[in-house]
Amino acid sequence: MPLNHEVRDEITVLVHGGFEDASRIVEIIVDEMYEPGELDEEEVQAFVGQCFAALELAKGQWPRVTDCDRLDQAFDQLEQQGVVCLQNAGHTQSDGYDDIREELRERSDATRFIGYCFFHGQDLARAVRGGGLYLAFGPLDAALEHSLGLEVGQRVMRALVAAGLHAQWNGSFDERISVPVFDWKSR
Repeated sequence: MPLNHEVRDEITVLVHGGFEDASRIVEIIVDEMYEPGELDEEEVQAFVGQCFAALELAKGQWPRVTDCDRLDQAFDQLEQQGVVCLQNAGHTQSDGYDDIREELRERSDATRFIGYCFFHGQDLARAVRGGGLYLAFGPLDAALEHSLGLEVGQRVMRALVAAGLHAQWNGSFDERISVPVFDWKSR
């Protein structure tokens, strides 16, 4: 199967997402997203290389501070406030919760955290394609979703705004926080 528009789009999203290197992207596309042998691996490698080269050229035109830099700043601030934050946490929201639990198991300072904030792979793909960024958040104790969960949401909102991002949220635990206009430029 030649590299059609859909395959090229998936590759472009993975390259621009900034979380995978070239060899891992080839592996994801050739072995995981499509059946082994369905795509020509050399053609995939060549297009991945083209995408990385184009991205490097584009970086020269980026602003000094990007929305991704602002998100990093907000997540750093949240970590200091007891909210563990992950970017590209799994592929779905359920995967993201698993990744948060795993992150906390691995951290020696896990007891200082009261909540979490993350976005997953589907959120990343939407953001790279220009559809805004959604963030999951909440308390580490699920029984406190409608009390401490709201406080965590407020902390996330304040950190995003302080970092210069325009975030939206209805103030309830039942809706994720969004940054509807997010120009994904990850260094």
